[in-house]
Amino acid sequence: MGPADMDEPGSGHGHAPGSENPPEPASDAPDAAGPAPGDAAGSAPEDAAGDAAGSAPRDAADSGAANAPDPVPPGAAVADPVEIGHRPSRKKKILAWTAGGVAVVVLLALGGAYAVYRHLNGNIHQVNISGELGTQPVNTHPQAENIMVIGSDTRNGQGGGFGQGLTTDQSDTLMIMHVSADRKWVDVMSVPRDSWVNIPACKMGNGHQSAPTTYKINEAFALGNLDGNHTDLGVACTIRTLEQDTGIHIDHFVAINFSGFKDMVNALGGVEECNTTAISDPKSNLYLKPGHHLLHGFVALAYVRARYTLGNGSDLERIGRQQAFMSSLVNRVKSKLLNPVAIYNFLDAATKSITIDSQLGGIHGLYDLAMSVKNLPASQVTFFTLPTYPRQLVVPTDTANVMWTQPEDSTIFQDFRNDIPVTNATIRQAKKPTMSPHTVSVSVRNGTAQFGLQDSVGSLLQQKGFNVTSMTQESAQDVTETVIKYHAGHAAQARLLEAKVPGSGIQEVPGTSDRLVLVLGSNYGTTTQTAGTTQGSTPTPSPSLSSRTASQNICAN
Repeated sequence: MGPADMDEPGSGHGHAPGSENPPEPASDAPDAAGPAPGDAAGSAPEDAAGDAAGSAPRDAADSGAANAPDPVPPGAAVADPVEIGHRPSRKKKILAWTAGGVAVVVLLALGGAYAVYRHLNGNIHQVNISGELGTQPVNTHPQAENIMVIGSDTRNGQGGGFGQGLTTDQSDTLMIMHVSADRKWVDVMSVPRDSWVNIPACKMGNGHQSAPTTYKINEAFALGNLDGNHTDLGVACTIRTLEQDTGIHIDHFVAINFSGFKDMVNALGGVEECNTTAISDPKSNLYLKPGHHLLHGFVALAYVRARYTLGNGSDLERIGRQQAFMSSLVNRVKSKLLNPVAIYNFLDAATKSITIDSQLGGIHGLYDLAMSVKNLPASQVTFFTLPTYPRQLVVPTDTANVMWTQPEDSTIFQDFRNDIPVTNATIRQAKKPTMSPHTVSVSVRNGTAQFGLQDSVGSLLQQKGFNVTSMTQESAQDVTETVIKYHAGHAAQARLLEAKVPGSGIQEVPGTSDRLVLVLGSNYGTTTQTAGTTQGSTPTPSPSLSSRTASQNICAN
């Protein structure tokens, strides 16, 4: 049985990974310890008054519009709109989303003493996970950097209000930050935590090896953390999953926890947020009037984690709010560069709350990375969310999860691998191929214990017009992921075959042959097709890339 898969962890139990129709996670309901612990800020602590930055409304119109509910529950995280006296220029240079990672070195740029350097470097938790990653994808652009950023929901030391009785760390924020080889642009791709993916075998915190499974992507982090708080193993399993399913070589990672986030916000004197409509979210105990606010500590944490009564309540909308907030946070850091006390407090909180890979080089490696992008304008830092569609379109009983939209997402992954900025033009060009199946040669190999599967699948492909050159049984019978392997120059043929093979993905491999190799895994027929339907009749929305730059106004959608 897999660890509890929880957005708002409580005392409930997870379900076994690999179950085809998982129930909606029990984590979405409050537990006995308090309100919706994961998304919730919980009851405000004794210094809640300091967290809720309330002052005069921006103008008279704001003060009379859509105020917080009356009465507001005791201890609620309430913030009135405030007049922001000085807003830093949105064209100022930016380091990246993760203030706990890249922006963590701003103080060093001020010429901090060696004692400060040593202190901050000692704060950072560094781990070597290279032995847990196995064979990684080929890194075709080693001068570029792909950095995985993951939000760790560890409840260790958090006290009440954030969920109790957990045996694992959780995660609901996952990004891949691509820093271009020429350091002229950065793309930050958010991967929805409910993405239905193939998770490889991973080392778990209890010392055992997990079985390969098909489940939502945040299960990978929880699996590594099984029976304890093992951030290194959770990160390793998540990287293995991302690399297997996207083909993107992950160079480094930054993991940041709950406590660090609120402490960093407090060190900056709050971070600016803008909501155009009133927010009334009992689950997170968050109440905000329309307008600009300076959010502090627990209130800021409640805002970035709140979900159910904001917008349509989806994780995808929450990702958009998080992206805007993190852009604002980094700009807030930039505005404090002449305040060494604030910057030191910020970096002290940040470095105490992050875990990075030892290969990154500690504070020195972070400093070098920061300096390499010091001339990067905020307009060249782009945030976007990986296009998805509801898995319910494929499995009607699954109302909780999403699937990656193909072939568009494979094109995005290819751009990351090729060090090319992702744009809507990229998405529009990723059309289903129109070539004839008769021009595509394929070898079908059965990697499962299902006897004769290669023959039945090969016969079906022959009926569809493909040139099937062989149908064989692999010696390994524990393959979980159905994959189409192709050589350079034959991606279009692979996509054509992918459209006809339920549950398949595509993978470029070394070589020059024009023949495709279809390796059948245990997920064949389970992830894109249901009984009584065909692949062609499964509707998937036509995706577009909704992105924002770090220089964009925080009130913009």
